[in-house]
Amino acid sequence: MRIAPQIVLTAEEEKTLRKLSRSNTASVRLARRARIVVLAACGKDNMQIANELGVGRVQVGRWRERYARDGMAGIEQDSPRGGRHPTVDAQELVRLTTQTLPDNATHWSTRTLAEVAGVGATTVRRVWQAHGLKPHLIETFKVSRDPEFAEKLEDIVGLYLSPPEHALVLSCDEKSHVQALDRTQPGLPLKKGRAATMTHDYKRHGTTTLFAALNVLDGTVIGQCQARHRHVEWLKFLRQIDRETPPDKALHLIVDNYATHKHPKVQRWLAKHPRFHIHFTPTSASWLNMVERFFRDLTTERLRRGVFTGVPELIGAIEGYMDHHNKNPKPFIWTAKANDILQKVIRANRRLSSKQNGALH
Repeated sequence: MRIAPQIVLTAEEEKTLRKLSRSNTASVRLARRARIVVLAACGKDNMQIANELGVGRVQVGRWRERYARDGMAGIEQDSPRGGRHPTVDAQELVRLTTQTLPDNATHWSTRTLAEVAGVGATTVRRVWQAHGLKPHLIETFKVSRDPEFAEKLEDIVGLYLSPPEHALVLSCDEKSHVQALDRTQPGLPLKKGRAATMTHDYKRHGTTTLFAALNVLDGTVIGQCQARHRHVEWLKFLRQIDRETPPDKALHLIVDNYATHKHPKVQRWLAKHPRFHIHFTPTSASWLNMVERFFRDLTTERLRRGVFTGVPELIGAIEGYMDHHNKNPKPFIWTAKANDILQKVIRANRRLSSKQNGALH
């Protein structure tokens, strides 16, 4: 017959166990285990303890043996549970996702990767979520190769972070070919439990081009819609800027490298108006032009879901948006330092060069 181990407690151990068995802060399981040990030390057998505490005899024997063998550590922690060990290697799933491609596809889906890895699609989805992986999405980019990138970057960021005194900094650009789109059928309005709807197809009713100059200091916008975006329209917009800004202020215009901005007639006009100073962004770096942020807001808030039956209606919507914006303008705050941006571009160029060299070899 198997004999239960004898429990002998010191005065200090008994005091600790009795206090633990009556504790209101310890877990119920730990307090019950402490009572089992105390009763065992009083000379009671496993059946008597089980009847007194209303638990199974096997459970009493288990915790009695563990205390006899390991002391307090034996009853404070549960033993590792049995069962099948996990077979999913999360790091291998991450490696497959980021460093390999499936046959006859450009990216993995949960099902294709699950089939290759021998796991469930739900498991793949859980690993992707834990590691922030979204193979179905892709972001576009273009790293500038402008040989004067650093100089132009420092010039423009310097205007944003420390504009010159007695001058205005205007971020200027054209939003070309803005379409007046009309839907082929009326959409349904938003209601509880259903999003607003609109047809995927549309009717085109012409286009317009928005010329805009964002005042970096206060966020106001000078704008003008025109049918085309040649140097003639650009000169017309420059004259509007000249009229609508204080004549005693120097004007620093940030523009991209579009040929319209460098036309000989534009150069001659600028020579006659010395308060205009033009600062060109680096090639393939239109993101440096702060007015692009205003264009994004205009598109998402007013144009993308708008319905316009003609160009005049579209122009009215754009002008109305600018009027509303200028009533309570809020400047966009530029926070990135030129050196931080430059280091990112250098790293990107270095990685692109290494990939190209690897592909050649």
